[in-house]
Amino acid sequence: MRTLICGSIAYDTIMVFHDRFKNHILPEQLHILNVAFLVPDMRREFGGCAGNIAYTLNLLGGAPLIMATVGDDYQPYAYRLEKLQLSQQHIRKIPDTFTAQAFITTDLDDNQITAFHPGAMNHSHQNHVRDARDVGLGIVAPDGREGMLQHAREFHAAGIPFIFDPGQGLPMFSGEELLEFVRMAEYVTVNDYEGQMLQDRSGRKIDELARLVKAFVVTLGAGGSIIHANGRRMEIPSVKSEEMIDPTGCGDAFRAGLLYGIAAGLDWPLTGRLASLLGAIKIGRRGGQNHHFTRDEIAQRFKDSFGTRIW
Repeated sequence: MRTLICGSIAYDTIMVFHDRFKNHILPEQLHILNVAFLVPDMRREFGGCAGNIAYTLNLLGGAPLIMATVGDDYQPYAYRLEKLQLSQQHIRKIPDTFTAQAFITTDLDDNQITAFHPGAMNHSHQNHVRDARDVGLGIVAPDGREGMLQHAREFHAAGIPFIFDPGQGLPMFSGEELLEFVRMAEYVTVNDYEGQMLQDRSGRKIDELARLVKAFVVTLGAGGSIIHANGRRMEIPSVKSEEMIDPTGCGDAFRAGLLYGIAAGLDWPLTGRLASLLGAIKIGRRGGQNHHFTRDEIAQRFKDSFGTRIW
């Protein structure tokens, strides 16, 4: 079964501020905010939600298929996907645009300030779910506004179950639109902040929203995650990382674990724990696509972390 990943392809310029934002942002002066951060460390990474999710799902042995839009500067990313043997069949180049760009500054507390240029991502509606073949599962991850709405509706019309993952795109939608997404999806995943925003905009509590889908997943960072499924509220523990280096892309690695578990027919406690482990592995490496593992290594780490086997 192939998993269609609708979302962004992006370049991430990641900078590290060797202090804490709270020491330099004065709450009483927010109305005249003018702050500069010295960032001695900077690197450029391959990123975007679709690219990151596909990367980790591919490592797991899944069958990811990326659907995204890119700009004239796409060629370095194209070389990378070719080396990874990830299909570019549904990656559409939009002339006279840039590929989406994220400029991320991280402080010593792992807080992040991000500036994002969507570029070609705004044209994601030019791609259509119907053009992909042999797809049994999908995800609508952060992307262009019209593209996210269209792809969700196309998944629903085709009878293909999908995860709704609004991420940083959530503020683009009204309460009614967010409810439409949830009603069309089989699964929803948000972090705790996004979950609160979803409740506020939709006027529905998490428990009520969870009854509209097969599973509603809320991630809590170091606090693990909560999965609402089958009328149960399951608390999934976090996994201690060997090193806490960079949170960029941890949520995408987690979502790859969810997709793998759903496609493989794993139960929710196993699926949630696999996703948690992947997030912990990712945070120990810089960027969203620099972590590596084999299935045997995952099996051993899973047993070491949870005392049970994953496969």
